[in-house]
Amino acid sequence: MLILFHNNNKVVEVVDNKTKDAILLESSQPTEALFFLASKYSNRIIAWCHVSNKEKINTKALTSYFTLSNIMVSNSKSSYFGDAIGYVEDSLFMNVNRNIKYPTWLMHSNCGAIYGENLLAFKTQMDCRNTFSYNLNSIAKLGIARGLLCYFAPDIIVENEEEAIVKKASTSELFKFVKEHFKARWSFLLFLNVLIFQKKVLFIPFIKSLCFKQKTFDKAITSEAITEEVEANTSISVLIPTLGRAKYLHDVLKDLSKQTLMPAEVIIIEQDDSEVAKSELNYIKSEAWPFKINHKLIVQTGACNARNIGLQLVTSDYVFLADDDIRFNKATLKEALSFMQTYNFDAITLSCLRGSEIEKRNVPIQWAAFGSGCSIVKTSVVRKIKFDMAFEHGFGEDVDFGMQIRNKGIDIIYLPTVQLKHLKAPIGGFRTKYVHAWENQVVIPKPSPTVMLYNLKYKTEPQLNSYKLTLFFKFYKRQAIKNPFKYYRVFKQRWKVSQDWANNLQNKTV
Repeated sequence: MLILFHNNNKVVEVVDNKTKDAILLESSQPTEALFFLASKYSNRIIAWCHVSNKEKINTKALTSYFTLSNIMVSNSKSSYFGDAIGYVEDSLFMNVNRNIKYPTWLMHSNCGAIYGENLLAFKTQMDCRNTFSYNLNSIAKLGIARGLLCYFAPDIIVENEEEAIVKKASTSELFKFVKEHFKARWSFLLFLNVLIFQKKVLFIPFIKSLCFKQKTFDKAITSEAITEEVEANTSISVLIPTLGRAKYLHDVLKDLSKQTLMPAEVIIIEQDDSEVAKSELNYIKSEAWPFKINHKLIVQTGACNARNIGLQLVTSDYVFLADDDIRFNKATLKEALSFMQTYNFDAITLSCLRGSEIEKRNVPIQWAAFGSGCSIVKTSVVRKIKFDMAFEHGFGEDVDFGMQIRNKGIDIIYLPTVQLKHLKAPIGGFRTKYVHAWENQVVIPKPSPTVMLYNLKYKTEPQLNSYKLTLFFKFYKRQAIKNPFKYYRVFKQRWKVSQDWANNLQNKTV
């Protein structure tokens, strides 16, 4: 590992951590110096650290994060761009859990590292006139969509002295970054959000940002396998909640029976909300299956409850959380598990598209969601977590479950090359429409209280405010009130009701 020590935008020294030798540089500008080191030592880890933390960098911990070569890590107490960056990105990468290894493209000049060969891929995209932290964030933001795995690393600095290190980005830098890394409309929305929620008129930074073009980056960032052998005798359970989709589920079981890596068991939680519960899945017993089927018929409907019951029954090393209307290729399970073990990932979501959709991604990436019907997770990861019943019969239980996984320090990787087909079966669901208590109120909440609950649990205040503003505009054209002043009053009312119901839901399940 080579460590570049700097004092904000000036290099102090570069040290080879292995030999303890100093390395001479032609430039004292940190970004230029970093690319020089990468070109000369492309197969080495290139680290950076503010000189005030020179004696506090934990090189052993830093090295331990590089189980793959396509890794970038950083450590800081806050974002260089401040919370305002949440006005333009609503993903989970913004609200960083700083107690664990957490996926985020928010990088900092305080301390971090990347392999030289991957750093070089971004050389033509970087302007060395930008601040060091600006360029590090730019690299991560561009790279995370093309296979670079970016993390906050909590233990690479001991007793962080960040307060003395670096200034926050200026408002001009913030607007410039948004213009260079997001669609053009987000520059205007950033201006509007700051005006409405911070009462600031940042007209000049907004206008100046319009002079910059959006950056593009098309190179795939990948890593060699860390092992060539897949563990022998690996077992996987498939968990499927179902209601009223007997034919589709039969096709799923047929697909599973043809897998090149056979599941050890298929756990089926069948729900029936009729007065007299009766199974529709006669083929479970009438046909022969090459795996054990653990079938439970329950009278309580709801995917959260069904999946929680099923998770308690899993006996295998891995669990595939599946829908009852998806189709598999013969090698789906084998290819997915081979990928997980080859690259040491504990949670993945597979590509699951409808018939006419085409997968646009071609490299595995860090995923900002979680598919409760198309994901595989190591069983040890989910032993002590469950689907939050506050989301039952609503939206958001899958992404909430994914956040519980991430908050255990486990990243979720999207695997586009192993693909399922999602039929979106027209039948199934509830035999009678489930009516939430809030649907009978005089003031109907907007958004749905379960959506609001997820936002309150995991989003920053700027993210929540930005969501509120965009919802305000999007919903206006879809509702009947055309008087903007009346619409604004009603919208505020419905938003408040949604917040109250979300808090209610959470309190009931705590």
